[in-house]
Amino acid sequence: MTGTPAAPLRRSGMEWFTRTLFGLLLAGVAIAVLFYDPVWFASVVALVGLFAAREWHRLVRTGQMAGSQAAGGHHPIHVQTIVTALAIVLAIVLLLNGQGWAAIAALAAGAVLSFTLAMRRSDNPLWHAAGTLYLGLPALALVSLRAFAPQGLHVVLGLFLIVWATDTGALICGRMIGGPKMAPRLSPGKTWAGTIGGSLCAAAIYGLYLGLLGFNMLAGMVFALLFSIVAHCGDLLESAIKRHFGKKDSGSMIPGHGGVLDRMDSTFLASMVLALLVFGAHLNPLFGGHS
Repeated sequence: MTGTPAAPLRRSGMEWFTRTLFGLLLAGVAIAVLFYDPVWFASVVALVGLFAAREWHRLVRTGQMAGSQAAGGHHPIHVQTIVTALAIVLAIVLLLNGQGWAAIAALAAGAVLSFTLAMRRSDNPLWHAAGTLYLGLPALALVSLRAFAPQGLHVVLGLFLIVWATDTGALICGRMIGGPKMAPRLSPGKTWAGTIGGSLCAAAIYGLYLGLLGFNMLAGMVFALLFSIVAHCGDLLESAIKRHFGKKDSGSMIPGHGGVLDRMDSTFLASMVLALLVFGAHLNPLFGGHS
């Protein structure tokens, strides 16, 4: 890409309304299935993985493969999507049956198969294979936290609140305050004001959440302030991937937000890090209740 980047367009009132409406709708659905049952939650995670896999494999395909679709030729992305989706579903089923290592092996096998299929077509095999892990490991992390972590329901809800508050606070503060860009080459719209504002918003929301549960608010605020950095990094990571392939959004499935990958980028990295903290370091991110 050459030339001077165009200034980001301001969203119209209708665009802001659409973004807010669908954001609240998606949050409501996530919370509903989270409270209902771990199996239902796992099913929704798998469904999200399917849509995300479609976007990922469309994103990372070579220009030659993209051109073949535009010309009406044979297009292999559906096969790649099915491989990744099936690997994620199988891994989740194995995990729920207490076979954690087998679940990891299922994702690894899916990545190898995805690599092989892409290699035969000279279609960015490493990127296609990486997608199985990039989407599958966060799926396992979310399901593990909900099904096996102490107070798993409240842990996952807290994770969502931190990520949502970080993203929303960064967007609002970035728009209202502006100022120096944080990483203009990766994410032209991300400012230092938005980044700091998002972290402060996450600390406030998570502190309030723990206060309502009767747990340690101060410890929770410090944790959320630090953990929000992970959410920011997840956002920047996917921005770097999209810039690498010359794309602004991963898709257009969610009005006002872009694609599933655009909406879930912060959650992917945050869920894996939290799972490592909970199951590896035995951290209680609620700072209260039963550990």
